[in-house]
Amino acid sequence: MRRLAIGAGAGALVLFTAFPFLWMVLTAFKRPYEIFTTPPTFLPATFTLENVARLFHETRFALYLLNSVLVATATVVLTLVVATPAAYGLTRFRWRGREAVAGGVLFTYMFAPIMVIIPFYVLMRSLELTNTHAGLVLAYSAFCLPFALWLLRSFFQSIPLELEEAALTDGASRARALIHVVLPLALPGVIATGTFTFILAWNDYILARVLLAADALKTLPVGIADLYNASVVDWGMIMTAGTLVLLPVLVVFVFIQRYLVAGWGSGGIKG
Repeated sequence: MRRLAIGAGAGALVLFTAFPFLWMVLTAFKRPYEIFTTPPTFLPATFTLENVARLFHETRFALYLLNSVLVATATVVLTLVVATPAAYGLTRFRWRGREAVAGGVLFTYMFAPIMVIIPFYVLMRSLELTNTHAGLVLAYSAFCLPFALWLLRSFFQSIPLELEEAALTDGASRARALIHVVLPLALPGVIATGTFTFILAWNDYILARVLLAADALKTLPVGIADLYNASVVDWGMIMTAGTLVLLPVLVVFVFIQRYLVAGWGSGGIKG
């Protein structure tokens, strides 16, 4: 009975959280007149791709999608390139104040972007990086880096130091030992960190709204918000856009799920 109760509770929770997403997906395949039918229907009478066609023909959704892919991918690459050697240095080299630096890095993650958005915008404007994808990538990387660094630090701490020392004894350099010994073992953690960074950059609205002004540079969250703020709200297109925004994240999660599970598990061993 206890297991049955737990299963029923878990099923109810899944239904409660997944129902809005299921409703959004099904609404994306309904005809415009059917969306406002009273009483509402759960399943479309006839599945149609009319909303998808109108979304790509009447808006710049394809351009927004391309911008989001480029910005999110560049953010992941830049964050991992900086966070990986930094986390390695925090775990493999002993120096005074190392733990204080690690704690200070995590402390900076406590500040939400909305708290520092004004000085951050002033800084970007002084560097002439506003209204550019490069500035947006740097902004995302700056906010993702503290958590990514702390997370990778835990992964590196879970790798036995003896394996790297054996490679150094055999004549490998520090860089070669990192690339050929440490990174393959930390791969699940690197993938988990990259996934977290990608999702944050993919879903962000505040920084993209503040730093980007040109319509040709907008990302998906800003573009979809503009659809909602239009004089006539087309719910069919909005639901279709929301569904298409979810697809890349779902695809990434399906393909790297086993790395995520291994990464989160190994990262919790130490740290």
